[in-house]
Formats: sequence, C-alpha cells, structure tokens
Amino acid sequence: MHVDTLILVADLLGTFAFAAGGAYTALRAAKLDIVGMIFLGVVSAVGGGIIRDVLIGNIPPIALDVWYYLVVATAGSLLPMVLHRPNRLLKMTVQLFDSVGLSLFCVVGAVKAMSAGLTPLAAITMGAITAVGGGVLRDLMVKRVPEVLRTGFYVIPALVGATIVVVAGVVDVTSPWASLAGGLAAWLLRMLGVWRGLQAPSAPTEAAP
Repeated sequence: MHVDTLILVADLLGTFAFAAGGAYTALRAAKLDIVGMIFLGVVSAVGGGIIRDVLIGNIPPIALDVWYYLVVATAGSLLPMVLHRPNRLLKMTVQLFDSVGLSLFCVVGAVKAMSAGLTPLAAITMGAITAVGGGVLRDLMVKRVPEVLRTGFYVIPALVGATIVVVAGVVDVTSPWASLAGGLAAWLLRMLGVWRGLQAPSAPTEAAP
C-alpha cells in the first residue's frame, strides 16, 4: 500500500475511533441526548486535526474541506446507538477507542507536519497535538480535567509513536512499515499503561503547615 493511501486510511480510521470514543464518553460521563452524543463525537474526532492544520497553516483544515471526514466522524458517533455496552464496560470501550485513535493520529499528525516542512521536533509535537487535541476538547466540554493532564501514559505513547515516524523520515525511510511501527508502538504503550495503571512521576507536593 502506498504511504499516502496508508495515511489517509489511518486518518479516517482514527476519525471513526475517536468519534466513537467521544460518543461513548457522552453516554458515560454526561448522559447527553443523541444530538449531544454526535456533537461530542465529532469534536473528539476532528478537533486535534483542526488544531494541527491551523498551526501549520493548512487553511481551511482538511476536516472541514473534505466532506468524508465529517461523514466518518458522524458515523462513528452513532456507533453507541447500534452497539450497546453495559455500564461496567463503557469505560473499557472508551479506552479502547481512544487508544486506537491515539495511535493512528500521532502517526498522521507527524507525517502531515513533515510534509508541511516543519522541523523534526515540531513534527513530533504536531503528532502529539493531533492525537490528544480532540480528547482535550471533549473532556473540557463535559467538565472533566483532560485525561492528558491526569495520566502520563496518554501523551507519552503519542510522543513515542510520532518520534518513530519522524526519525524514520529523517533517515529517509518512508515505507508504510515506518508508519505502522509508530502506530503499533503508540498503541502497545497506551494499552500497557491502561492494563498496568502506569503513570508518569508526579511533582512532589509541599506538606501542609
């Protein structure tokens, strides 16, 4: 599969996964109606990509310029209507879709940033922003502290996945295997963090007087 085709497929799959995760979050955390569920799902799916495109000067953002992104996001947002999950499984479902979206978007964001001529460090940052931006907007809209600020093993896998892709690009390895390796590494790290409850070290807090 050609790299550009692979990136498009990854972008659309990530859009669907994040939309589904956002919609399940709407049910679990906010108990929103179908309109709120779709809105939260779409914001989760395209928010990070829109932030990335605005920062790299890709105006209008591709999610608003190409019709099928919003269609895929809407379809993902409707998944809870046909795939019902018991309350005890909702958290696991959200984490699963978030992990898939995270791993796909960190790769897509890094590749698009490199294509725009950004430096390697900036491309890694854009990969992470693409991966976590939609989730941050989603959490803020349901009045939750964004997960990226509560767990170190949300953004760290995104940074690792984006770094693998960018390093491969720097050494001129542009085959689909580089993107697959970056996405797989991000997904495995995120799932390991969920499974083992891993956290980045916290800053020490001062003892009360």
